[in-house]
Amino acid sequence: MARRKIIAGNWKMNMTPSEAKALVETLKDLVNNPEVDVVYCVPAIDIVPVVEAVKGTNVEVGAENMYIEEKGAYTGEIAPAMIVDAGAKYVIIGHSERREYFKETDEFLNKKVLKAFEHGLTPILCCGESLEQREAGVTLDWIRLQIKSDLQNVTAEQAASMVIAYEPIWAIGTGKTATTEQAEEVCKAIRETICEIYDEATAESIRIQYGGSMNAKNCDELLAQPDIDGGLIGGASLKPDFGRIVNYVK
Repeated sequence: MARRKIIAGNWKMNMTPSEAKALVETLKDLVNNPEVDVVYCVPAIDIVPVVEAVKGTNVEVGAENMYIEEKGAYTGEIAPAMIVDAGAKYVIIGHSERREYFKETDEFLNKKVLKAFEHGLTPILCCGESLEQREAGVTLDWIRLQIKSDLQNVTAEQAASMVIAYEPIWAIGTGKTATTEQAEEVCKAIRETICEIYDEATAESIRIQYGGSMNAKNCDELLAQPDIDGGLIGGASLKPDFGRIVNYVK
């Protein structure tokens, strides 16, 4: 089956609300590709203005993170219902920066995935290995462990609708990029893992993004791979380059 490509921008901790509106305006005509799902995952404070700014375009909005509780004494956190009410439809879960800097475990991320589904949010679940893990030859074992742990108690139907983003941690913001072969190898292994946990139909439905420094120069080759269904784009999502990725050449 032909899976619809999904290109998501992860703005990280960038863009004030006024800058966010200006960026949406700048990118509006550049990202207008009806054949691709386009998502801006933005800081919590930008969700409302960006949802407003993308009205009438082909762009959906996502949050970069959320908490596992509905409400309560969790100062500084954002609840799933807040994200939904603000108009966002996606949420990034388990980005390597959340795992590393905020010590988020697979057990905790599994709770986030289940909570996102409870609220009708589409998780973009991130996985990836460090340079040490790659050099030790344990990449595929590590990724399989992350996926299996993060998807505990997730149904096949839920899994089929979500997005998994493979991000080699050593290729984020370093200027290093995994080769196309390395990226495809891991994305294929993720699909095989989904097939193992669920079945072939679920594995064929799930969309897998590559997120290790995809840019205007390498996007065509990466997106031509059979198991790469899109990109989770960091720095390049804040520039006109993002439009070039959305309008990749088949």
